[in-house]
Amino acid sequence: MKNMTRRSTLAVCALLLLSACSNQETTNAPDSQVAKQETIKLTLAHGWPKGYPIFGESVEDYAKLVEQMSDGRIQVSVDSTNKHKSAFGIFDFVKSGQYDIGQSASYYYGGKDPDALFFSSMPFSMTAQEQQAWFYEGGGLALANEVYAKHNMEVMLGGNTGMQMGGWFRKEINSLDDLKGLKMRIPGFGGKVIAGVGGVPTNIPAGELYQSLERGTIDALEWVGPGLDLRMGFHKVAPYYYTGWHEPGTELMYFFNKDSMAKLPKWAKSILFNAARLTSYNMTTSTFAANAENWNTISSQYPNVQVKQFPPKVIAALKQSNADLLEAERARSPMAQKIVDSRASYLKKARAWTEIGDQSYLESVAN
Repeated sequence: MKNMTRRSTLAVCALLLLSACSNQETTNAPDSQVAKQETIKLTLAHGWPKGYPIFGESVEDYAKLVEQMSDGRIQVSVDSTNKHKSAFGIFDFVKSGQYDIGQSASYYYGGKDPDALFFSSMPFSMTAQEQQAWFYEGGGLALANEVYAKHNMEVMLGGNTGMQMGGWFRKEINSLDDLKGLKMRIPGFGGKVIAGVGGVPTNIPAGELYQSLERGTIDALEWVGPGLDLRMGFHKVAPYYYTGWHEPGTELMYFFNKDSMAKLPKWAKSILFNAARLTSYNMTTSTFAANAENWNTISSQYPNVQVKQFPPKVIAALKQSNADLLEAERARSPMAQKIVDSRASYLKKARAWTEIGDQSYLESVAN
């Protein structure tokens, strides 16, 4: 009887041990499954060649930052134009859900929605600092999201180029007549302004710019500034480098498919949006540093490059063309009027401080 009791006790212990092991396996299995479920994989397309300096590199940095901030729980796969083959296809990619996220400049998609033109940069408008303040503090980002919501997207800022140069010209511009019939790569509202004074604007992907200028397919182009222009080699075929007017602070954007974002937990969406904001700051800083460094190289090593300002009469004509276009835009739709008025109102307030702050400082130390 005692042996029977002992055997029963051992059997019970064995069963308890097996049960404990089984419970441990059951406990571990769901944890493993949850971990796998929480590894969120997203796709991102940008509008630049693979490894393109600053613009493309910043997207790679964004993906790494998202992974770091999420402790590896969010992984973003990045495709460049080398993969998807459509520099200007980002809008459609994200709208349709082919990609979860995109990065590009909003003004490339004026043909998809004319209100998209207002969210990159506008001629004779806000500097980078003024415009970013408008986006974050003056309602600009809310207006952008109101426009993009119609296309199943949310947006965040992706980085600012700062003041862009007015472009590389094969021939010097001495009068308004020199712009008539001139074929120039210039996107966005600036292209409309050029058309308003008789120029012929066109848009060309980054990888085709040098060849188009070299072969005379275009007479001039604007790209960004010294930070990106020098390595493109434009100075080899177009010696006249004009100062800017059309894009005083050009903003790139991250586009997020709303359906993709709706499936994510709040913590994941927060990381994606906050990582975009940090990447935006980093790209803006990198662009300024690259401009300063490369301008030093241009000024010291390439004496053939002639920095020019457009003649006063040309600037006056461009301003009038811009003013006429803005009035037409205000009349086009209530949404366009709201955006144009918002930009104008914030510019007036911001510029008053810029003039008494930065501009007064620069003028005083220059004397």
